[in-house]
Amino acid sequence: METVLIEHFKKARRLFRILLVLALLCTVCIGIAYISIFLYAKIAGPPTLTVPQTAIFYSSNGKVLDELHNGQKRYWVPLESVSDNIKEATLAVEDKRFYDHNGFDIKRIGGAIVADIKAMSKVQGASTITQQYARNLFLEHDKTWTRKFQEALYTIRLEFNYDKDKIFEGYLNTIYYGHGAYGVEAASKTYFNKKAKDLTLSEASMLAGIPKGPTYYSPLLHEENAKERQRIILNLLVDQGKISQKEADKAFVTPLFYAKKAQDEANAKKQDASYFMSAALSQLTNELGITEAMIHSNGLRIYTTLDIDVQKKAEEAMNTVMNKDSDIQTAFVAMDPKTGAVKALIGGRDYKKSPFNRATQAVRQPGSTMKPFLYYAALADGFTESTAMQSEETTFTLDDGVSTYKPSNYNSYYANNPITLAQAIALSDNIYAVKTHLFIGEHRLVETAKSLGVSTPLKQVPSLALGTSPVRVIDMVNAYGIFANGGKEISPTFIKRIETAGGDMVYEAPQEKKQIVDKRLAFLTTHLMTGMFQKELNGYTTVTGKPILKYLSRDYAGKSGTTPTDSWMIGYTPQLVSGVWVGYDQGKQIERVEEKAYAKKMWALFMEDALEGKKKQAFKAPKGLVSVNINPETGDIATKSCSKKYKAYYLTGTQPTTYCRDKGVSEEKNQAPQKQKEQDGFFHRLRDWF
Repeated sequence: METVLIEHFKKARRLFRILLVLALLCTVCIGIAYISIFLYAKIAGPPTLTVPQTAIFYSSNGKVLDELHNGQKRYWVPLESVSDNIKEATLAVEDKRFYDHNGFDIKRIGGAIVADIKAMSKVQGASTITQQYARNLFLEHDKTWTRKFQEALYTIRLEFNYDKDKIFEGYLNTIYYGHGAYGVEAASKTYFNKKAKDLTLSEASMLAGIPKGPTYYSPLLHEENAKERQRIILNLLVDQGKISQKEADKAFVTPLFYAKKAQDEANAKKQDASYFMSAALSQLTNELGITEAMIHSNGLRIYTTLDIDVQKKAEEAMNTVMNKDSDIQTAFVAMDPKTGAVKALIGGRDYKKSPFNRATQAVRQPGSTMKPFLYYAALADGFTESTAMQSEETTFTLDDGVSTYKPSNYNSYYANNPITLAQAIALSDNIYAVKTHLFIGEHRLVETAKSLGVSTPLKQVPSLALGTSPVRVIDMVNAYGIFANGGKEISPTFIKRIETAGGDMVYEAPQEKKQIVDKRLAFLTTHLMTGMFQKELNGYTTVTGKPILKYLSRDYAGKSGTTPTDSWMIGYTPQLVSGVWVGYDQGKQIERVEEKAYAKKMWALFMEDALEGKKKQAFKAPKGLVSVNINPETGDIATKSCSKKYKAYYLTGTQPTTYCRDKGVSEEKNQAPQKQKEQDGFFHRLRDWF
């Protein structure tokens, strides 16, 4: 018996030794694992907390214009900018011991296991806020063991490298609240149209319940479910001593007013700047080096040049003028001529039906709106407002000596007499334009247009003077803006500045503008363009601005243009330049009389409305110019005996030296003989050429 007992004792001792060794081995393994995890967390360092954030576009008025978020609204706000109500409600329902554990709540895990065993299914979660944040920040929401292991590693890295407030801040900024809203700030705006720092207890207790089931607990979709969840959260706050029962009851019965319906209504009425936005995005990616990934994830604050009030007035002018039942299209651009800032843009009549941007993408024949570039080149080559040439039906023989070109004036009206440059542009005489084009050289118009920013290819042909090479609306408006600002270089600008979500400057539009054309000639070209609104320049036909004179109350410079398929009007004051194109997408001819008048009327109504209440500004002549009252039909200095009188401008020394006594009769005066000799030489060349 004793031998048996001894044998049992030996076996028990061996078993104890084995268990002890195993226990020691397990302890060592656990220690090694813990140390390994600790070392991993330290070596790996703090994980990045960067998450995609919504890019916000602002108008020049400082109002939110649009947000780009790929369906996910995200805004990062510091913890101190979040209401205590939402912080307490979130901790109460999600992780009440958050500030006491190290990322894993062992007590909660044990309770969840017991509850799941009792129910024979998974009925209670045990994830802490740190675990949820790790999952939201780095991982997919699948339920594999690999994902759970990775989540644990990320949780450890977060806890080892960040303090609790930083983790809680990250959680509140990344949790999904439904309806595309990620983070408490986005949720506050989506549901209540307010900032997270302003949430009441009632609102906070409602929001805190949504992440458990963003659809099931959405108060916009299932209000009963949401209210039941709100009651649970308020009771938890009472049990945890955060609020009194009286406060909970009051918060529960307080009516909540949700912003989504109001936002939908506001969005329906919101100014449609879709065409402007498409152009702004194009400039961001193609010119400023801002990638689409940055736009959709970096939380940029993008301040645009769009003036909402000006945009509204442009659309009102379009809707007032154009027949809503017609499928004729339009494009419109308004700019600040001093900076190139695009204040308003219309790329078509309905972005939803056709997102093609006719203001920036379409190329159309500009017609006579090309003539100011021609006459700028002519002024640089010695022409003046008094330069006269014959207006009559003409067939031109081209350089090859065989080919011919026979342009015509509108309705085949001709003066059949000499007319001055001042009158030629005001009446839009095509014969005068083609003669000028061929006289100074076809390359001169191409060079001038290019120097003013026209980017499309231009053919060196006689008909270019009449606008037969297609151009873009925005290029033409920008070029006219250069004349308006006195010859300084500008380019269409949609973005004023870009900032990070933290306020650091990423980009700012340059302010310095260099002189690219002679400011004296720019003013002379501008003055020529005021002629379309001057009745004194009426001749064999009326000035082209006559149909819209009744709408205008201030001084403008401008030029209209027509082709069988295109109608244009571009004009400006020192403060604002704008241009309108009207036509059919497929090149269908504009045949209806009222449609031919759309561009001019739309431009006139817009300019008057946009400038209403603003000081009237005149175009100021720079030094080096003199003004002379002339007879616009002969170009001579006007006298009391002249039938007409018009104020013209000249480079000093090039002003006329003959006085008008009657139509077609002049009296020579001895003024500046040397200059006169030079001027006579130029006119002799002109006369001999024709």
